Amino acid sequence: MLLQRGIDASYETVRRCVIKFGPRIARKLRRRQDRPGDVWPLDELVVRISGRKFWLWRAVDQHGVVLDEILQPKRNKRAAKRLMRRLIKRLGCLTSAPMGQFRLI
Repeated sequence: MLLQRGIDASYETVRRCVIKFGPRIARKLRRRQDRPGDVWPLDELVVRISGRKFWLWRAVDQHGVVLDEILQPKRNKRAAKRLMRRLIKRLGCLTSAPMGQFRLI
């Protein structure tokens, strides 16, 4: 695409630009996103991958937007708490429900 516009750039130049400007662009895009709702129920699914059983945990806000997901080989409460901690850290906000009162759908 750059070559069609008369710009001769190697893949290494493009890679350096992505490394340099990528995080800044990602931060700006994250800021533009709407804030998630205040209720984040956890959704739990069993998924078979190559014949093995895995557990897919998803945090969904009340508007149906998937906030985060994690795939685990074991079903345990620690995985759900890890997902919620990571979500709170990434989004920088707390839900109205305390940590032990999240609903499983």
